[in-house]
Amino acid sequence: MSSRRLDNPQNKSGSKPPRLVRSNSSLSLTKEAGISKRRHDSRHRRPNATTVPGIVARADSNPNPISPIVTLVIGQESRIFAAHENVLSASPFFKNVLDTQFSEGETKRILLPNEEPEIFSSVLEYLYKGDYHPRLVHDKRRNTWELEEPAAGRNGRGGREAPTIYHHSVDGQVLKDTVIYCAGEKYGLEELKRIAIRKQGLQCGIMASTILTSARYAYANTPDTDSKLRAHYLALIIRGRNTFTRSGTMQLEMFHGGSDLFFDLFVALCNHVDDISVASSTQQDTQQSSCNENGSQA
Repeated sequence: MSSRRLDNPQNKSGSKPPRLVRSNSSLSLTKEAGISKRRHDSRHRRPNATTVPGIVARADSNPNPISPIVTLVIGQESRIFAAHENVLSASPFFKNVLDTQFSEGETKRILLPNEEPEIFSSVLEYLYKGDYHPRLVHDKRRNTWELEEPAAGRNGRGGREAPTIYHHSVDGQVLKDTVIYCAGEKYGLEELKRIAIRKQGLQCGIMASTILTSARYAYANTPDTDSKLRAHYLALIIRGRNTFTRSGTMQLEMFHGGSDLFFDLFVALCNHVDDISVASSTQQDTQQSSCNENGSQA
């Protein structure tokens, strides 16, 4: 038996920026208006709402009974996962590991000590089913996206899971979809990244401190060339500036620094001011031109 230990790389480095809505001391990541709050039961889905799976080599749609099983040891507590090799190979990261680091006929066991088990479970769910819980639902009639509501339990009440998870690398709560996006970056799963950032845009009621912690995590685990998740957080902070300017956490984060986040935020704010200045100047020139024309006619 052979094991391969693979650590998460600490790289430095969304879709259209989401609309942020203030709600007391928390912030909404809602990206689209008119999101239904009604429960969607997978057994009785309304006909005009469909789930949208990602495009992956899924074992349930193309079963291969002879595909070897790969053992994966995840997290600091060494949680054991198992997956078909052909399913894992949909990820360029795992395909490279499986093709280059094991001999033919060797038992394949991969160690990922820096991955969170809950996150890796979602990655596996995506690889097998094209999405992860809670699933995305597209309302065709309204042309909006929603997060599928869980079915009611025995007490007659459902309950959506928290949008955050505890992550050992920050010793605190981080937005789950941000961590999944970064996992998609690591494992080369572009469609998973697209799904994760869309889901994050549907979350609401997120505390400013959680957004800042998640933004720092995003910057630490995406490359400088990332044009989605980083821009997503810059837009959130700028649009929620009335909240963040009063945030003690924001002041503390800026004091300690240690991230490109705040320089990027400064650049984004400067660009925003430049855009306003250009628009104002153009409007003044138009008004002046109109006045000149009216004076000539008189």
